[in-house]
Amino acid sequence: MQIPEIQAKLVEQGYDGWLFYDFHRRNPIAYRALGLPDDLIVTRRWYYYVPQQGEPAGLVSALEPHNLDALPGKKLVYRTWEEGRDFLALLLPTGGTVAMEYSPLNAIPYVSLVDAGTVDLIRSLGISVVSSADLVQVAVCLWTEQHWSDHREASRRLIEIKDRAFAEVARRMRSRISTSDFEIQQFMADCYHEAGLITDDPPIVATNERCSNPHYLPTLEHQTVMRDGDVLLIDFWAKLDKPGSVYADHTWMAFIGDIVPPRLAQVFLAVATARDRAIEFVSQSFAQRRAIHGWQVDNVARESIKNAGFGDYFIHRTGHNIDKDVHGEGANMDNYESHDERRVLERTCFSIEPGIYLPEFGVRSEVDVFVAAPDQIDVTGVPIQREVIALLSKRGG
Repeated sequence: MQIPEIQAKLVEQGYDGWLFYDFHRRNPIAYRALGLPDDLIVTRRWYYYVPQQGEPAGLVSALEPHNLDALPGKKLVYRTWEEGRDFLALLLPTGGTVAMEYSPLNAIPYVSLVDAGTVDLIRSLGISVVSSADLVQVAVCLWTEQHWSDHREASRRLIEIKDRAFAEVARRMRSRISTSDFEIQQFMADCYHEAGLITDDPPIVATNERCSNPHYLPTLEHQTVMRDGDVLLIDFWAKLDKPGSVYADHTWMAFIGDIVPPRLAQVFLAVATARDRAIEFVSQSFAQRRAIHGWQVDNVARESIKNAGFGDYFIHRTGHNIDKDVHGEGANMDNYESHDERRVLERTCFSIEPGIYLPEFGVRSEVDVFVAAPDQIDVTGVPIQREVIALLSKRGG
């Protein structure tokens, strides 16, 4: 992110400036937004103020005076806490409004990174503090063409690995080879390595009631044998093994048998309908140049599932931002876990993944949506799953 771009966004937002702050690397957004080096030793507080107009300025400790040397603008060096407070008063606009990594009532915890005491300190200087949430999106979440290309390639490789995993389950079941969720997870992890993909965690492979735990992960110590008649969920995410790459993240459903039970098909249809309605809402809104927010996308999917009679069983947000981390720092499609008022921006990517989690089994379908342009909403994880795959039918296996 370049300083002129930050300042242009400050003008648009009507804020006097953006005050970056960190202590002991507790604010990773500041490092990403400013492009600070990874090798800094940060044991003392630093501040960096970007005004709406004019030259930025930094405030650093005398013990670590060079930590902001990579950034433009003058630097002030404080020795005591009193000097730090007084220099802040000189840097900041009296009676003005500055953005910080703060969220009123902790509504958006992803950007609630500046401690309450520091916010108190800034306010004690006669300055209003507002959230930098939408500034953060512009600073760190907008994708380049290279990001989009990398994402598509990662998604393509993941879908191929999903196909291999389902085929492997079918092969083992037909051959009467005892197989666990952990073994299929590790099979997929090996496929990741072969395909040049990396990830923060292995894929979720779950059956039956374990599908209703959205964060279930089989382990060597806790694994479950797969059997004929099981519902199977695979949630898989990864990125290319190269610097600066971004994630893709998908979920698919299968049935270990030759005919999908009507109840499972009914629940999947409800999930898929909610997924498609959310995608259509995003597409139409951008085509009509209508600003939308993360909570609104969640409402569309949630209302669809509620109308299908499963509202009490959709127990997480509809989607999350995707970037260099699988859960990025941009707008989430959420009016459940939080009320995400951040705008959904062009050139950002996010998942759409509604789910229904019943006592006996759970269903989720997940695709990724990239807003390439107002008239171009691209979906990855294609072909989009339209029905549960029967792994032991001639068509499924």
